[in-house]
Amino acid sequence: MAEVANDLRISESCLRNWVAQADADERGSQTKLTSAEKEELAQLRRDKRRLELEVEILKRAAAYFARENVLPN
Repeated sequence: MAEVANDLRISESCLRNWVAQADADERGSQTKLTSAEKEELAQLRRDKRRLELEVEILKRAAAYFARENVLPN
């Protein structure tokens, strides 16, 4: 492993991580996410953040229009 890492001019730990990820992608793993799962998780996190921003905008808009529609006494 050290020789191959040296040939590729990367650290041995980097190569070990690549091999572990390839194993997880090919065989699945109880402890390591596959590349597809990592991509899906990243997309879900982006979607969650976007939805949180949309909810915040809607809350502010609702509060603004609620104040605007109050009748003076």
